Amino acid sequence: MLILANNEVLEHKLEDLQKEYSKTKYNKATNKHLGILRKKIAEVKKEIVESGKGSKGKGFFVKKQGDATVALLGFPSAGKSSLINALTNTKSKTARYAFTTTNIVPGTMFYKDAHIQIFDMPGIIENAHLGVGGGRSVIAAARITELIALVVDIETTEQLEILLRELKALNININKRRPNISIEELTTNHGLTIEMNKSGLSNNELAMVFQSFGMHNAKIRVSEQLSIDDLISYVSGRSYYMRAIAVLNKIDLRKDYEKIAKDLQEKHKIRVIPVSALDETNIENLKDEIYNNLGIMTIYLKSKDESERVMPLIIKQNATVGEAASKLHTEILDQLKCAYVTGPSAKFRKQRVGITHILKHGDTITFIKSN
Repeated sequence: MLILANNEVLEHKLEDLQKEYSKTKYNKATNKHLGILRKKIAEVKKEIVESGKGSKGKGFFVKKQGDATVALLGFPSAGKSSLINALTNTKSKTARYAFTTTNIVPGTMFYKDAHIQIFDMPGIIENAHLGVGGGRSVIAAARITELIALVVDIETTEQLEILLRELKALNININKRRPNISIEELTTNHGLTIEMNKSGLSNNELAMVFQSFGMHNAKIRVSEQLSIDDLISYVSGRSYYMRAIAVLNKIDLRKDYEKIAKDLQEKHKIRVIPVSALDETNIENLKDEIYNNLGIMTIYLKSKDESERVMPLIIKQNATVGEAASKLHTEILDQLKCAYVTGPSAKFRKQRVGITHILKHGDTITFIKSN
């Protein structure tokens, strides 16, 4: 007799409830039943989240370095090791058989003055979110990065849909921003108050979800439209919102790779970059896509007397002068009087600006300290 793990039993239960919900047509007679189903779905998802907190298995120690980090995530033999070799100065082991990489292999990609750390992750397989093949540990390690690159073999493009499903099952929301929801917790006996509801869901549905996760005394403001699944994912408190791109690898095997990439991009609503790690086709385009999706930019620091060499600094896009100063040292920010900026964000050369001035990629900046 096969005994399923508790988490797998919950996954099957959730699947059955979701199937029943999708097959039930909405009308006055079924409205109450649908409400009960939504409540049960919320409760099962909560159980899955809670059961994952104590899950054990092989973990991976990952030390972040550089200006940003990227995880190469995909099935065994998707070509991740060949890809990291093409992107970085790393020589990751490659072979024709599956599961070549059993540990996380780091490498560094130098691009536009940025030191971008690339992680070649061990291959994952279907049902990774249930722990199959150590998949939960691999995906958990990928969460510390700023960008996930989903690597797919052009001969098995169905892998992309599976990878996206595995991430979603572990509450990783790809290319979605965190919902605009405000929760003000109150002392006991105040009850749950829905002060604003632009979700498209009823107040009762909102209250049901929040109460299912133990919130009975709070003021709630939902400022945008969202689905009940997105709401449950957010309220669970274990949701992640990450940037991701897809890399269609081994295009040297197919002449119609451009159409395949376009079809995948339209179907899954994710940027797809076709490459061949073997002959390094489109690798420079991939580097550019990685950089642009990391949300970083390069500015250049110059001394007041302009005698010193210009030094590049990698900061977040739309960062202010004050944020750039604080990345160097908090002491610089404390002593900062103003700055001179030349470049895309300035109206003219050496424009004098304050600490709230928003910088743009390619700016050159000189910090001026207070006397």
